[in-house]
Amino acid sequence: MEPIKIEITILKPVRKVWEFMNDPKHITKWNFANDQWHCPKAENDLRVGGTLRTRMEAKDKSFGFDNVAVYEEIQPERLIRYRLEDGRTVEIVFNAVDPGTTQIIETFEPETQNSREMQREGWYAILNNFHKYAENN
Repeated sequence: MEPIKIEITILKPVRKVWEFMNDPKHITKWNFANDQWHCPKAENDLRVGGTLRTRMEAKDKSFGFDNVAVYEEIQPERLIRYRLEDGRTVEIVFNAVDPGTTQIIETFEPETQNSREMQREGWYAILNNFHKYAENN
């Protein structure tokens, strides 16, 4: 299936964007699509073969799920590639546009349960939440 690509530009240097994207104390502040959800737990062993674990839950406790991924490639402040538990791959590219601006390009293999548009919108909502968090901290 054709991968889905989303991108966003953040007015922060790549070093800070990398930190906000990968440090669990920051991940729990942005890793959800809207205000009815939150990310109560994140663990990140940022190395090839290491594991990223996050928990997303509805704030009313009606639903929640865990995301688990294993890192396949890491180029600090440039690229992350990991494989989700279901076998799909995700790639995140960090482009330093200038010293204070970073472009993020996320490419992911879609799953088959939800429409491509729904998946694009959901992943973009999380990336946009990251964007707001990164620029305000």
